[in-house]
Amino acid sequence: MGDRWHIEVDRSVCIGSAQCLHHAPDGFRLDTARQSHPVGADTDANEKVLAAAENCPVEAIAITLVDGGEAVFPPEE
Repeated sequence: MGDRWHIEVDRSVCIGSAQCLHHAPDGFRLDTARQSHPVGADTDANEKVLAAAENCPVEAIAITLVDGGEAVFPPEE
């Protein structure tokens, strides 16, 4: 069985660039205020969601492992 990820968007940081929708259109939505939110808080690990987080211009997307809470993105230093 593969990893499960928990996705969070810091709405106080999100600028509504929609880069997350570009990279993972099935994983994110913009609300009426143009703030991003994940379609589901938990998802199977996948490259599109990771690309969305990596390409967010303000690093508003955080991904952690559902089991254990270890950071996937941004990586812990």
